[in-house]
Amino acid sequence: MPTLTAATAAKLPAGTWWRIVAPFAAGYFISYVYRTINAVIAPELGQAFALDANDLGLLTSVYFLSFALFQIPLGLLLDRYGARRVQALLLLMATTGALVFAFSSGREGLIAGRALIGLGVSACLMASFKAFTSWFPRERLAMVNGIVLSAGGLGALCATAPVETALHFVGWRWVFISLSGATLLIAAMTWLVVPERAETHAQETWRSQVQGLGGIFASRRFWRVSPLALTQAIFLSIHGLWSGPWLTDVAGLTRADAAHHLSLTAIAMICGYYSVGALATRLSRSGVKPIVVAKIGLLFFLLVQVALTAGYSGATVPLWIAFGFFGTTASLSYAVLAQEFAPSLAGRLNTAMNLLVFVAAFALQWALGAILDLWPADGGYPLVAYHAAFGLTLTLQTIAFIWLIWPARSPSIPGTMTPESKPVMPRAD
Repeated sequence: MPTLTAATAAKLPAGTWWRIVAPFAAGYFISYVYRTINAVIAPELGQAFALDANDLGLLTSVYFLSFALFQIPLGLLLDRYGARRVQALLLLMATTGALVFAFSSGREGLIAGRALIGLGVSACLMASFKAFTSWFPRERLAMVNGIVLSAGGLGALCATAPVETALHFVGWRWVFISLSGATLLIAAMTWLVVPERAETHAQETWRSQVQGLGGIFASRRFWRVSPLALTQAIFLSIHGLWSGPWLTDVAGLTRADAAHHLSLTAIAMICGYYSVGALATRLSRSGVKPIVVAKIGLLFFLLVQVALTAGYSGATVPLWIAFGFFGTTASLSYAVLAQEFAPSLAGRLNTAMNLLVFVAAFALQWALGAILDLWPADGGYPLVAYHAAFGLTLTLQTIAFIWLIWPARSPSIPGTMTPESKPVMPRAD
């Protein structure tokens, strides 16, 4: 497939540009609402079903498990059938999952609904990246990716104070019924509005597609970027559930104040996703690679985690704003990888990275709950419990950062093709 140029992308009519971007942004918006809403409704669920921290950790993280398990087949489907079809059909499963969750009468039903939701929204970000790789030149990917990621931050924002307010009027069940309706509308919009670019669909056999996937996992370039997956997992596991309990147990905030802090964190995410993407795009024109921006952002994110682990509560607003902003820098991993591999592999490449992200997020979110449950929850968990739980993520983050900045054994020369990248057809443009 011929690679698009900046001039080609610039010629796209504004209406076509938004037909490509807006439906996928809406999909990622709703997926992030689902991803983070349990941080707000956890007290209601705990009271209604007598759930402890370990139960809540499993219930919330099963979203990540079903999400992760579908990433490999998802990549194959995206490269074969295209982003529009795969995204729209999967969102119907998320619609069903939200209804199952809303009408659940026990823990098992909640877990089943949450798993269906995770499966149903598993394509929301990856489908957008696949579509953007097909329609936009690689030098603009960080920016357009940032727009969709910012929509996710907006979803996280809507899952905080607005949901907290809605709970006083309609309860958590009606919140999920409303979310199921919104998800159905987004599925219809994706199917009817997104233009098709059929020539970007894989013409390979299934066997050839699987071989290409194996080449990705065999590539040293892929594993050099993989520490960013662990960083994303840490960010998701804390922000999606344990940020709220930290604010109430460690900082001593009320639920309303905690929801306000989470709203500010979500706003910082929106700013972070867009500005980090835009900055990486601008600096790339001067020869600065996106991976450099990611390394600097990860250093600041590591410092924020030091403060959280220590239980510092003297400046919770700037601390959680920094958490939301710098936690987004790991998302540059997708733009970094897109510059290293062929566009025909975009679906498999991004979902391979996402597999690492969400397997780790599932394990961490559940593990944090299990660690907290080692201490009695007398109106909240003690500070020492958070020292232990967040100490785990801090240790892993430190290892990931060292891995990322450690010099490669065999640095590749720009413009050349390393042996390990040959099986996965790196770009030859």
